[in-house]
Amino acid sequence: MSTCEKSGTGCGCSTASASLRLSPTAEVAGAGVRTDVFSIDKMDCPTEEALIRKKLTALEGVSGLEFNLMQRTVTISHTLAEPDELVQALREIDMAPSQAADGTSPGEGGEKEAPQPTVSTVQWLTMAISGATALGSEIVAWTTGQEKSLPVIALALFSIAVGGREPIRKAVTALRNFSLNMNVLMSVAVIGAAVIGQWPEAAVVIWLFALAEKIEQLSLDRARNAIRGLMTLAPDKANLLESDGTCREVDAKSVQAGRVVRVNPGERIPRDGIVTSGDSVVNQAPITGESMPVEKRAGDSVFAGTINETGSFDYRVTAGADDSTLTRIIHAVEQAQASRAPTQRFVDSFARIYTPAVFGLAVLVAVVPPVLFGQPVSLWVYKALVLLVIGCPCALVISTPVTVVSGLAAAARHGILIKGGAYLEAGRKLRSLALDKTGTITRGKPAVTDVRVMGSASEGEAIRLAAALAGRSDHPVSGAVSNHARGIIGAERLADVEHFEALAGRGIAGSINGVRYHLGNHRLVEELGLCSPRIEDSLSDLEEAGKTVVVLIRAAEPLAIVGVADIVREHSREAVRDLQSLGVHTVMLTGDNPHTARVIAEVVGIEDARGNLLPDDKLTVVGELARRGEVGMVGDGINDAPALAKANIGFAMGAAGTDTALETADVALMDDDLRKIPWFIRLSRTMNGVLLQNIVLALGIKAVFFGLALTGHATLWMAVFADMGASLLVVFNGLRLLREPGGVSAPHGATTEA
Repeated sequence: MSTCEKSGTGCGCSTASASLRLSPTAEVAGAGVRTDVFSIDKMDCPTEEALIRKKLTALEGVSGLEFNLMQRTVTISHTLAEPDELVQALREIDMAPSQAADGTSPGEGGEKEAPQPTVSTVQWLTMAISGATALGSEIVAWTTGQEKSLPVIALALFSIAVGGREPIRKAVTALRNFSLNMNVLMSVAVIGAAVIGQWPEAAVVIWLFALAEKIEQLSLDRARNAIRGLMTLAPDKANLLESDGTCREVDAKSVQAGRVVRVNPGERIPRDGIVTSGDSVVNQAPITGESMPVEKRAGDSVFAGTINETGSFDYRVTAGADDSTLTRIIHAVEQAQASRAPTQRFVDSFARIYTPAVFGLAVLVAVVPPVLFGQPVSLWVYKALVLLVIGCPCALVISTPVTVVSGLAAAARHGILIKGGAYLEAGRKLRSLALDKTGTITRGKPAVTDVRVMGSASEGEAIRLAAALAGRSDHPVSGAVSNHARGIIGAERLADVEHFEALAGRGIAGSINGVRYHLGNHRLVEELGLCSPRIEDSLSDLEEAGKTVVVLIRAAEPLAIVGVADIVREHSREAVRDLQSLGVHTVMLTGDNPHTARVIAEVVGIEDARGNLLPDDKLTVVGELARRGEVGMVGDGINDAPALAKANIGFAMGAAGTDTALETADVALMDDDLRKIPWFIRLSRTMNGVLLQNIVLALGIKAVFFGLALTGHATLWMAVFADMGASLLVVFNGLRLLREPGGVSAPHGATTEA
């Protein structure tokens, strides 16, 4: 919703009792430009945005403005020594700024604020009184047949004074700043109706307009609350573990990195960290979107805002209150809202031309027929006033931001962070998707896939012996063997290894209970002269399947052959099939040899697999795919950074807890589930459909009532109903994305509960 272009349009959402909070001033390095962030509690529509922009851009030293209507913030870049001049300028347009006591900007640590009601009880009472008197004026006029009698005028004036005070005040402010917006259009219509004696209609029009504002504010808050709810996930308190083993409850934000915190069953985890002792099961849905709880033990990462479901555990805090994964998610979503989608930029540009055009048309309708054709003045002035009301651009302008924010919020709740509405809108256009192999299609961690016993030892004995040797090596294949053994023999103590020796490029060797053992590759077996047709066949089978093979040898006897491979993720094949069903061409890229690439590609159903690729080669492939149309790239956000940057949309896998992934990618998947990419594409297509529906609704309803107004079949109150109805229709239609978007079920492994 951020924009730096000029806009003379907007809707009349209330800014009553606006409160602006000033964030700490930051200076852009080397440029001397400072930034201040103001939070405007009641900034709902571009009306306030246009006024603020017009006022502040006229100030010398102001170099840039960035608006986020959904979060009600404006970021001002300037070279002023102090922000007092900005504050004074905002006061002049009735924004009443005040500096926050804590000086924090939205989403950055600080105390959580209790959500304030958008429309207060007093405002609802005011609306009820205004509506009752407007209706009373209409009833008196209808029963007496006198629309200009003193009781009718008195009731109407009272209704306008009570219910229309705010829109008229804002219209005066807009005119004073030479801005033409919706409040001006509506106020001119109301005043014009009163001038030609349509007092009851004038009262009903202003009351319906003010009522529509209140309802729209409540509707828009649903989209805001979807994001604001993220800020309440992390608890306020933490159980700090003292050196004597006792726990003390403290404010969570005061816990410094390196301290140890205890989490009991049912509690939310207050900060990011690493488990030091204890086992438990943690519900990570608020961060990653995973529906199934995840087991946690010593050495595993935990994230602020997630829920400890079973056991108690201690963990060491690794991130500050303003540097947690949850905080980065909030900032990423806020930044996404500040980036306007192409459709929204088009609508805003269109509305800047549309509003003065409507005003000009209304003037022509009021003047031309009476002057040139001798038509009744009051009749054509009335038609012009109806045109002004119908022409208000609120529904059109608000149709895109509420839809885009709803889509961003829906994705965030499912563990998908999108850097801006432009990327969400572009998802529907993807024609090709390049996927890195290691860590994307596969787990990125070697694991034992085969154990073939060849000698006199049993499989269990062979695994124990191999694990004893592997435990002395830091090679990834040795790590896979050790992890496999741990899963089979548990905590059983492994045999001691003496005379350990690392055989470069071939394997390892050592003595166990006085017997010499080797654990090595095909080359080592050949060097030892132990190859046989049986061993060769087994080695060839496993190697042709794309697996790394090691052989356990006791003295001169091969005991077992162990196959190790980077395991394909269990959902990769389903994700690839889903992408292909959407018409997206999939390509696998890897630095591994072409044979291994082909094997993995066949497993997941990808026909186009390319091996022996360096980062620059991946960049070239992405450029080649881009000639077919929009291309996406999926990687880990670090090694694949050039290709991610080159692609139209870069997807980062496993972004939870990873700064680099969040910074590099356009779309970050908080867990490692590739199935969320086809879900993202479906969401993009659904959102595009809703955007199209909203634009057609907004313009279609206005077109119909334009015709009715010119033929004399539309009244002022009908026009207000049409405008109000169109605004609410597009808002509610956009909010549908907060539920399961039409035709888009929740991604597998995700949850709709955040």
